[in-house]
Amino acid sequence: MLLLKKKGFPEDSELVLCTVTSIQSHSVFVRIEEYDLTGMIHISEVSPGRIRNIRDFVREDKVVVCKVLRVNQERGHVDLSLRRVTDAQKRSKINEIKHEQKAEKIVEVAAKKLNIDNKKMFDDVASAVLREYGSIFSCFSEVAEGRLSLVKLGLDRRVAEELESAIRLRIKPAEVSITGSLLLTSYAPNGVAVVKDALRKVAGSGAEVSYIRAGKYKVTVRAANYKVAEQIIERATMDAINYVAGKEGSGDFERAE
Repeated sequence: MLLLKKKGFPEDSELVLCTVTSIQSHSVFVRIEEYDLTGMIHISEVSPGRIRNIRDFVREDKVVVCKVLRVNQERGHVDLSLRRVTDAQKRSKINEIKHEQKAEKIVEVAAKKLNIDNKKMFDDVASAVLREYGSIFSCFSEVAEGRLSLVKLGLDRRVAEELESAIRLRIKPAEVSITGSLLLTSYAPNGVAVVKDALRKVAGSGAEVSYIRAGKYKVTVRAANYKVAEQIIERATMDAINYVAGKEGSGDFERAE
């Protein structure tokens, strides 16, 4: 399921992805995919309340998200819980796994183009990336956002360039947006032209501008994070307001909730 396997044992309370391998009358045995270990879920940890038939809740080969309860490294036992995992935790863990699978697919595509063995290239990439990052996908996300060159992690330039090309095609930078209403009025003889010039300043700063009604315009800024978006929208709207204020007008900006 995942090429990258973690070494050792999981921590208590860690969420792990598992595949059901065997169902007994009072327990469920699973393969812990990320560690390539075996774990056990006692019937009392399968679901809240009384369970008449354990197979009503699990089946062989079903993929589930579990919470680690106890680890006995001497015996190699890992006790797990299914019922203590919330829906939000389950979604988050599955999303995390999907991201890592996406990163692995990117490596596979690049390896094929370079005619390099996929497993060898993945091991080389993982070795370089995981010295600095908690996951391969988090590293690739920084590449997609233009904040990292893989060459700086010690990867061969040819490999790094092919990977970066594949990353940009398959991972879109995270994006946030801020919206508000910009109110502009000018009493100058050429007031209409003044407002238009002010709106061009807003659009020129990277914001999107659309008409709501006379004197009122919707302004939207999209950026990689809220800090950058806040800076752009504040600068853009203040420039427009100051411009019309110097041309016998006034302005205001109302941030949308």
